[in-house]
This record gives sequence, structure tokens and C-alpha cells, in this order.
Amino acid sequence: MTANKKILIIDDEVDLAQMVAFQFRSQGFEVKEAGDGLAALAMVHEFQPDLIILDINMPRMGGIEFYSKICDTHGQPLYPVLVLTARANIENLFHDLHIDGFMIKPFEIDQLTHEASVIIRKKEEQRTAAKRSKESYKVCVVDHDQESFDGLGHLFLNANYTVVPARSGTMGIEHMMKDVPDIAVVNLGLADIPGDIVIYRLSKMSKTMDVKFVLYTSHDAEHDEKVMKRISLKTGIWTFVEYDSFNDILNTANQILQ
Repeated sequence: MTANKKILIIDDEVDLAQMVAFQFRSQGFEVKEAGDGLAALAMVHEFQPDLIILDINMPRMGGIEFYSKICDTHGQPLYPVLVLTARANIENLFHDLHIDGFMIKPFEIDQLTHEASVIIRKKEEQRTAAKRSKESYKVCVVDHDQESFDGLGHLFLNANYTVVPARSGTMGIEHMMKDVPDIAVVNLGLADIPGDIVIYRLSKMSKTMDVKFVLYTSHDAEHDEKVMKRISLKTGIWTFVEYDSFNDILNTANQILQ
């Protein structure tokens, strides 16, 4: 089960982090370490960990701030999180957060590795069940950019969706009228027709009005204030995602279809 499984350890206690990392590596895990949330943020999306072991009190960026930055628009973390803290009295703080595990320092290393393995196994079982439940879901990906089009297409295919590709807004409208999907993810900045206009038109057609539409754009993209106001007035858009990772879009689609 540990083969190819990845763990990101975020803790400013260097000796502790190295000891924990050694134990996990000895069990076959791939492990990366970060001394604070800021350093972890620079590597987390590329590393794609199966579990994050997260300390709370750290310099530069603490655990709570880091956690908030890896959550999607619905407040769900993109990766499983096991929290470490020396303060037992702050456990209540995490009741409203989507934390997969909680451990008080000091702890037995065997207890930590066992808890981590349990979390990873449960998440794997959940993903397997979710894939089975999504075998009939069809998604239309509408994006003119080659990199994001390929990235999203592969991501949805790996999650067992049937993918209907469209490289422009015009193609998106044509394809969805012929082959109606369960959900459509549409880039705001399409080259021919703005994504929100594509969604608006399809939401007004009886054949496609029940499709669940997700409009998305990069979190780093600059947006005209008039465009954003226009989007807020449009019907048909289930949600608008400003993504840091393509997983943000997939997670949003998963949640809408639950």
C-alpha cells in the first residue's frame, strides 16, 4: 500500500521532522519536508501528496494559514491533512475544518505512522468508490489553451469521467447540443466567445438547460471589473472557480455531482 504513496511533512522542529521522515521512508513512502507553510506551499501542488502532516505553530506561515490556502472554493482541502500540535486545548478549533487526523505532541512515532497509513488507506478506498460512482458521468471540457485543456482532460479521464472535448466556445455549444453532458467546465477566457456567454446561451436552451455549468479561470489571471459584474448577473453558472490547481476544478465537479 505504501508503494508510490507520498507524504509531505511540514514542521519547523527539524529533528522531529527528520525522524518522522526517516520512519516513513523506511516503510516505503516517498517523503518531502518543509520548515513552514510558505515553503510547503511552493511544493505541494507539484508533489501531490497522499497525506500532509501539518504542524500548527511555525514561522512565516503557520498551519492554519497554509491549510486555508490549499482549500477549494467550498473549504475542502485538496489533500488529506493530519494535524500535529503541542496544544491539546485547541482541538475544538478543528471541528469545523475538514481535518483527517489530529495528534498531540509528544507522540509515539509508531502511533503516527499507523494513523497516517489508516488515513491514506481510507482515502484510497473513498477514491475507488467515487470512481465507480462516476463511471456514467460525462463532462464537456471547453478550453482553447492546450496546456489546461490537456491537463483537465487527463484529470477527468483518470477520475473515470467520459470527456467530451471542445477547443472553443462555438465547438462547446455544438458538441453539447449533440451530446448533452452531466456537467461542463468552461474557461472564462475563451478565444472566440467568453465562457460565461457560452454558459448563458446553453442554459437558455431546453436541451442543455439542466447541465451543471462550472466557469473557471486561473487565480492569477487579471479580470476586468465589468466582466466580473457581468458574470455575477449571468444565469446558468453553478459556480465560478478561480483555480490554483486543476484539482480545484475536478473537486468542484465532484462536489456538484454528489
